[in-house]
Amino acid sequence: MKTILFVLLDQWADWEAAYLSSALRMLGQGRYVVKTVSLTRDPVESIGGFRVLPDYDIHSLPADYEALILVGGLSWRQEAARQVGPLVERCLSERRLLGGICDASGFLGTLGVLNDVCHTSNELCDLEAWAGDAYTNRENYVMEPAVRGRNVITANGTASLEFAREVLLALEAAPREKILEWYEFHKRGVYEVPIPKM
Repeated sequence: MKTILFVLLDQWADWEAAYLSSALRMLGQGRYVVKTVSLTRDPVESIGGFRVLPDYDIHSLPADYEALILVGGLSWRQEAARQVGPLVERCLSERRLLGGICDASGFLGTLGVLNDVCHTSNELCDLEAWAGDAYTNRENYVMEPAVRGRNVITANGTASLEFAREVLLALEAAPREKILEWYEFHKRGVYEVPIPKM
């Protein structure tokens, strides 16, 4: 089974992890296992009050994993979040898939990760102000809900479905048409069933 690591900091955004984690298990047909990572092994509480006991802390990650997903929330601007930087660097150096949504995408900007890929975030001016001199790639900022630039996927905080879709496609977690059908169903609340001709 392929391991997908979700990084959760205190006050993580429940909805930004839910679609992707459930789709990996449902569409992946047993090929993926979702594991959680935080700064310590102490419970982390979501914005909505869900408490998660992380599978790993930042010092005990498994050597083998398929993707590192940084889930947004209210703690990415705090100094303690900088401890996640080495995990991101390792992920990139090993050419694994890296995802960041909402403030986690802005955090990637503070590390210089977005400087050579197409990307998005919550808002360009905020990204520039927060990341300062570490961010130098305004010309490749894309005004879309979710963007894939090589092995880096970014999304704004309203785009949990689009983020999930892009990660699923990048992982080839299921046939493309199944992923897009899943996305359309969750986005529009309906799905098209072929009507037999009479």
